[in-house]
Amino acid sequence: MVLSTSLLVPWVAGVLLVGLDGRRRVVSWLAVGVLAVDLAVLGALAADVFAGGGREVVTGGWPAGVGIVLRADALGVAFGLLSVLVLLAAAVHEAIGGVRSRTFPCLVVLLAAGLTGLFVTADVFSFYVFFELAMTAAYALSAYGGKRRQLRAALVFTAVNLLGSFIFLLSVAGVYRVTGTLAMEQVAARMPDVNPNAAVLISAGFFIAFSVKLGLFPFHFWLPTVYAGARPAVAAILSGAVANIGAYGLLRFGVGLFPEQLRLAGVTLVILGAVSIVYGGVLAVARGDTAEMLAYSAIGQVGYVLVALGVGGPVGLVAAVLYSVINSLNKALLFLASGVRGPLIAAAFAAGAFSVAGVPPAVGFVGKLELFRTGVVAGSTALVVLLVAGSALSLVYMFQVYQHRFWRTDPLTATTASPLPQRLLTAALALLVVAAGLWPEPLLVLSGHAVDALMAGGPE
Repeated sequence: MVLSTSLLVPWVAGVLLVGLDGRRRVVSWLAVGVLAVDLAVLGALAADVFAGGGREVVTGGWPAGVGIVLRADALGVAFGLLSVLVLLAAAVHEAIGGVRSRTFPCLVVLLAAGLTGLFVTADVFSFYVFFELAMTAAYALSAYGGKRRQLRAALVFTAVNLLGSFIFLLSVAGVYRVTGTLAMEQVAARMPDVNPNAAVLISAGFFIAFSVKLGLFPFHFWLPTVYAGARPAVAAILSGAVANIGAYGLLRFGVGLFPEQLRLAGVTLVILGAVSIVYGGVLAVARGDTAEMLAYSAIGQVGYVLVALGVGGPVGLVAAVLYSVINSLNKALLFLASGVRGPLIAAAFAAGAFSVAGVPPAVGFVGKLELFRTGVVAGSTALVVLLVAGSALSLVYMFQVYQHRFWRTDPLTATTASPLPQRLLTAALALLVVAAGLWPEPLLVLSGHAVDALMAGGPE
């Protein structure tokens, strides 16, 4: 019941909000309330899953194979909670400052519905349907603001990601062609008997589609234009929630459906991740604008996830899940802080910057430790050196942007402060990042449970 409710709440509310003017404060706060309820429902679902194992239900009471099969495990609910939390923070940020578009609240809620659906579905085609629902809402959100910069970002984002969606759909068709089913559990069972060449082509298609969503090198070319052009709340949504599709997809499909292909591609993934780390870090150092720096930083930070995934094994996978969660929180905090001015913001931005660089007590330090552990377990000195160099680059560009943003007085904005509730929201996110670093056990346990569920391949 809780599993179905987690999907119905944002879906029904999103449809109802379509007919309302989101610029009215009551409507924007109604959307915030819906997201808060959805987060609470997902929290109850997570407690149920962690206490008793995975949960599965077939919608509408239909038999399996006819109705949509929903399956909640630790990995899915972790990404669901994380994504809705980011959406809630962005929605509150805009509700406080004043929503500028009638469609913004309904789009955020519908995005929550799409993301929740793809994180809890157990069917490849249903994953694609929810994937497209989420991306359609994201396309519209990327134009939020209506200025030329936002419209250009929306055009680039839509064009590139539609190509990624097309490649994903081709891969879905390929899965059905070679296995005769789209149920993830059955696909995983039948994939070892599939022709290796066909399996490699299909898995490569999924990898490309998810890499486009993440902005991994060499599929990153759209990301700087979109993240730097979008409004701060939208950039936080794209980097902290929508990008989770890519991280979750690589984990769910790579480990769950194509483990042999993932193993064979391990070295390639590590190389691509390493290039992303260095490329993103170097380009971020060369940028003075906060939004552009954060955009290139996003390219580098997702490289760590790919490196951990390429190393594989329980240690590498735990590091990949953990760093995906941490990176999402970091980007949401930094993008929201970049659009807020006044007391508390410098400290909040510093907390996010320390987390990206892996400096204690921010939670990013815990993520970097797990990544170093991955390098040590893999027995690769080069990998450890790469992680140290990437962290050093992160510290350099974060210090540069902090200096430019908070140490130099802009006469046009020096006397303008954002509303206090907006600053308090940003400070609360910063406190969450620091608190998770001071008490990392819950995140470590969550990541461990998520990997156990992923490798088990279904409800326990």
